[in-house]
Parts: sequence; structure tokens; C-alpha cells
Amino acid sequence: MPFLLLKYLPAAAAAGAFAAVGGAGYLLAQQQQHQPLWLRGGPQPEGDDIELLERPPPRGTQLERLRGGTRERPFDVLVVGGGATGAGCALDAVTRGLRTALIEREDFSSGTSSKSTKLVHGGVRYLEKAVFQLDIRQLRLVYEALHERSTMLALAPHLATPLPILTPCYKWWEVPYYWAGLKAYDLVAGRRNLVLSRYVAPAEALDMLPTLAARQQEGGGGLKGAILYYDGQFDDARYNVGLACTAAAAGGVVANYVECKSLIKNPDGKVVGAVVQDRLGSEPPFEVHARVVLNTTGAFVDRLRHMSQGPDTQDIIQPSAGAHVTLPAYYAGGARSGIIIPKTKDGRVVFMLPFLHGVIAGTTDARCPLTPHPTASPQEVEFILGALRDYLDIQVRPADVLSTWSGIRPLAADPRAKDTQNTVRDHVIVEEPDGMITVSGGKWTTYRLMAQEAVDAAVATGRMPVNVRGCRTERVPLLGAGAEYRHTLAAQLAQDFGPQAQQQQEVAAAAQVTRGSAAASPASPPARNVVIDGTTAQHLAQAYGSRAGRVLQTAEDHHLGGQLVAGHPYLEAEVVYCVRHEYCQTPADFLARRTRLAFLDARAALRALPRVVELMGAECRWDAATRAAMSASARDYLATYLPPTPAAAAAKQEAGEVAHAG
Repeated sequence: MPFLLLKYLPAAAAAGAFAAVGGAGYLLAQQQQHQPLWLRGGPQPEGDDIELLERPPPRGTQLERLRGGTRERPFDVLVVGGGATGAGCALDAVTRGLRTALIEREDFSSGTSSKSTKLVHGGVRYLEKAVFQLDIRQLRLVYEALHERSTMLALAPHLATPLPILTPCYKWWEVPYYWAGLKAYDLVAGRRNLVLSRYVAPAEALDMLPTLAARQQEGGGGLKGAILYYDGQFDDARYNVGLACTAAAAGGVVANYVECKSLIKNPDGKVVGAVVQDRLGSEPPFEVHARVVLNTTGAFVDRLRHMSQGPDTQDIIQPSAGAHVTLPAYYAGGARSGIIIPKTKDGRVVFMLPFLHGVIAGTTDARCPLTPHPTASPQEVEFILGALRDYLDIQVRPADVLSTWSGIRPLAADPRAKDTQNTVRDHVIVEEPDGMITVSGGKWTTYRLMAQEAVDAAVATGRMPVNVRGCRTERVPLLGAGAEYRHTLAAQLAQDFGPQAQQQQEVAAAAQVTRGSAAASPASPPARNVVIDGTTAQHLAQAYGSRAGRVLQTAEDHHLGGQLVAGHPYLEAEVVYCVRHEYCQTPADFLARRTRLAFLDARAALRALPRVVELMGAECRWDAATRAAMSASARDYLATYLPPTPAAAAAKQEAGEVAHAG
């Protein structure tokens, strides 16, 4: 870059950022005129009268109901694909009163939807591109996402919460540059902003993130402070499972491990259903008819389009790999703050964020082949670790990596783009010539808006029943949230099931015996056989919300209060609960998506696997052959999370993978 451009870049950047503030303010004022009245302080809409079943119907029941989608009585909507968008579409459709079915070839969130950076965000980098590329599309994306962010946090406060993030500055010009940009971020968020961004001095920044480097190793610049802003963080896979279970509890037919084998067309060549097959059973494929079929298969939407329209149909998805690594919690120094590295050596963005009881870092952004089970390459892992080394005051070692994963982003392809970094993270909803509606692109934060627009498009076809209600999902909390949820839930669980509670019960029982009044007094509650610590209480509250007590009741009823694996808060009872209440069908479902152990510590997941198979086998009545097959399949899957290091090879050998591969 020429010297003069470097010289004036800080001033130009700050000016551009302030221009974004003005432009964003104008856009905000214009778009607020079109917001629903209740978002502008008017009466809230009807929609709180939606009744949810106490427990989502069992999968067997759902399969029988799925067979009820006949030619004579078709579903109104058949959603193919159970990731964030598909589950969101199912919940939107069923809460409008539409007869809705959803099928997913694998498990809910088994693909990209479980492999995000775990951020509910508007996209700081997209706002920067909106300014410097004068791209109104990028600005609109930021606006939409920031407003959806607050809705998403409200619908599941146990799974999605605000997160402080630091942008460290090692050059003086970076302070006004990033401050101005994040103030623009605040303004675009408007009244739905979480916390106003602000400058923090070096001492405060180091207190918030003790491992942050006081001086960069490369270049030698000292920390000039940081800009603190807030975005949302969430547990993506559990949020996805929550969407699917909530749709089922609202009356939708929801089934994982059901594959679309082919599409059904009427004499006019329009798609009117699908031939599907239960991949976990031995029954032959069967027909499911629907007025409208939604293609929400994420990175694989083109496969379904080719199935219907032929192999020559132009692809609309450009796959992009986003790799991440998981590191021990001490990489954040015990803090609950993250950092964003806004520009690496090659211009990419890397985050390091606390997540559950670990730290995740990523992501990469590069074109990639389409594959069902992508893995993070050694080069991608080293890129992420290399980006962290200049910003942390501890040694960043490959040996510390606990898990790696990669997700394929379903970007809407732009043939003019030279790389995926400049591809707009927008979504595309199109009614195909065959009548199928395809939803592609987008990101997690805007899943609800995408679903709303997709179901609107289905209604607009004219094939739906008359008097269809409008979208209601802004007012439908996920299971585990709602009126019963309290932010003090973790503390309440610790009080009720902690060591002190057990001691109090023992003291009370001993006092009764001493007084000889046991026979005369009303029967005291039986002593609990489950005792949890504060970390486990926090985990249960975060994962299950108001339903955490049901998990503990399962633990008491079946004497399953033990930990699955040392060093992690997961209880044995969670296996049984997730099978019964959350459509958990395989050990991989539990270890990767009902809990996040595979993402947090792949080796620990392998150690927990035998006990998970044992518990699921007893609950599902698997025979020895099924248990062996499930165990082998899970080992293969969990191996994709192992870090590409010599230690990983040793772990594979311990798990029997080397012999299995041979």
C-alpha cells in the first residue's frame, strides 16, 4: 500500500465510520416507520395464547403422523432440512395454524447450524464493508441482524445471553477508528442495543482479560486500550434442538433421521410432496404429500434442486469453510470476556470467546468442496493459533487444543466475487419453476426473519388454506424459557440439590429420630440421592432452562446423578432425559448436540462414549449388534473433532480407531 494511503488511512477511516453513523441513523429512522406497531411502543400483538404440549410427542408417534400426509389430506407445509432455518420455518408455520411437517436426514443441527462461532451478532465487519464499499446491502444486513439479535436473546434467555467483547488497540490511531465504528454499530442497533460500546484503558482491559498481551510480540506496540462492545452468545445446537422440540410441542410433525429420497410431482410438474424413508427403521419408503415443500437443507440446497430440476440446474450455493478450535478455559484467564482480532495478516477476522466451560477461537473463511462431514485442516488450525499468538501473553500451543471443527457456510454465490470474504451474508428465498420454495444463504442471527419470509412466500403461492395468521414467532419462547424461567435458576438448583441441602436433610432426619417424633410427625420428604455442585447447577440451568428440574428428577428416579466423565458437568441422567424428551437417537446426537462435549473436549467425549452407549442401549432396548454399530459410528464421528496433532493420534489409538481404520 502506498505511503500516503497509509498516512491518511486513520483519518479517512474515522471519517468513513462517522459517515456510517449518519447513514445508519437515517436508515434506522426510515425503517422504523415500517416496523410493527408494538416495536414502536404500541399495543403488543396477540400470540401469547399458543399452547404447547408438556412434552413433545415421541418420535414413533411423529412418524405415524408423518404417514398421515396423504394425497387426500396433504400437509400445508413440508420442510426438508432441520437446521436453524428449517426448524425456524416449522415453528413459524405451525404457530400460524398451518399443518406442518419437518424431516431431517441426520439429526437437528448436525451440519453447519451446530458449527458456528456461537455469536448472535449484527456483523461488525459487515458494517465496515458497508462504509468502505458503499454497499447498502451490507448495511441492511447489519440492521436486520442487530434487531433480530435482541429477539433471539429474549426467546431463549437460558441459551442466549449478552457477551462483552474487547477490540484491543496497539496503535493510537486504532482507538478512534474502532471507537467510531462501534458507535455506528450502537446506532444501527437503536433501542435494541445491548450495552453502549466504550473505550477502556489498558489496565481495565487487562483486568477484563488477564491473558491479553500488554505488548504485541510482533511490532512491539504496547496496549493503548481497547474498545468494549457487547454482542450475543448462544449455544447453537441446543437452540436448534429447542426450535425443533418447540415446533413439535406446538403441534408440528417433526422427525430426524428421515431422508427425502425423491420428490412427488403432479401432472403439471409441480412439487407436491416427497418420498421419504426412516433411516433408523427397516420399513420401505413412503409418500408424504404437501401443498408446499420448503427446501431448507443449508449447504445442500442444490442437491434437492438437482433432484427436482435435473443436474444442469445452476447452483446457487457457494460453500465456505469456517474452522474453529477449542482451548482450555485458562486461555481467557478465567474471564467471561472475549476478544475480536479485526484484521489478521491476510485481512480476516478472528474471535477468541469464552463458551460454556472452555474457550473457542476462529474462524477461517475460504472456499471449500461440499462434504457431509468437514474437518479443520492442520493449516486452518495453525492459522487460528498464529492469529492469537500476537494478542495473548501466554504461549499458544497446538498441544493445548482440545477440539477442532469446521462448518460449511451456505453463502449465496456471487460469480463476480474473487473470494468468499466479500460475499454478502444475505439470504435468498425463491419459488422454483417446479413450485418448491428454496431458502439459501443467511446466518444464525436472522434465522427467524428468514423463516418468516419463507412461510410468507409459501402463503403467497395461494395454495394454503384461507385466513392464515401472520407470523407469531417473535412472541413464542422456546421450551425451557417462558414465564417459568428465572435468571436465578442456577442458584436455586444449587440450593436445592447442593451439599448443604443434603446436610440439612440429614440433620433434620437425625433430629426427628432423637426426639422420637418420627411416627407422630408428618412424613418428611425423602432424602435426595443426587447432589450437584455449582458448576453442574449452572450447566443444567443454561442447557435446559426451566426444565432443568426434570433432568434432576430423572437423576433421582433412576439413580443417575453421577458425572459422565471427569472434569465436565454432564450427568448420566441427561442421556435418558434427552432420549425421552429431545429426540436424541444416537450417541453422537448426545455428545455433540444435546451436550457440547465433542466441541469442548473431543478426547473426553471418547471417554464418555461407552457409558453413553450403555445408557442409551438400556433406554432404547438395543441389542448387542446395535450397540456395537452405534459405538463404532460414534467413534468415527468423534474422531473428526480430534486436533490434528501427535496427541490426537495417541487418543485415536486409545479409542481403538487405529485398529478400526485398518
